[in-house]
Amino acid sequence: MSKQVLADYINNIIPLNEEQMKLVLTYFKPSFHEKSALLASKGKVGQYMNFVVKGCLRIYFIREDGQEATRHFAFENQFATGLASFITGAPSMEYIQVMENSELLRITRKDFYYLLNIIPAWEKFYRYNLENAYISNLQVFQREITKDAELRYKELLDRDPEVVKRLSNKVVASYLNMSPETLSRMKSK
Repeated sequence: MSKQVLADYINNIIPLNEEQMKLVLTYFKPSFHEKSALLASKGKVGQYMNFVVKGCLRIYFIREDGQEATRHFAFENQFATGLASFITGAPSMEYIQVMENSELLRITRKDFYYLLNIIPAWEKFYRYNLENAYISNLQVFQREITKDAELRYKELLDRDPEVVKRLSNKVVASYLNMSPETLSRMKSK
């Protein structure tokens, strides 16, 4: 698996010289996972930051009523991790599931933090990803409290049609906080 896609992603965020980039890329290990595999689960400490080369990951939690609530999808050229657990080292409240057969590049928590100590620009890369995670979570929160189901669906179609095209109604509905039946009715309109 070529690491060039990851190198391009990193270079769009921070300037690294050739030696630094080679070092960073040595810590990202290729990993292949079949659809439905769980990469992380509730109660376990998040040990990996995952870069999606091909496929899709879903981050979700299970509500008290047993229903799944999807927080985030990561498609090609995106990172995914249970960030709170990855940062704090505390057990996760979330699950990370492979939604399509996926090729990933993964870095361990230990190695990620090691890079923070030896490459000053890696701090900027980390900050960029933290800021994007914060904005993404804020958008989900705002969507839930300010928009009705139909508007949430229409905005998802405009912003990220891949979610609707590539994933099941059940999973998309769990992301939009609606029943699969409600989503089916909206799709048929």
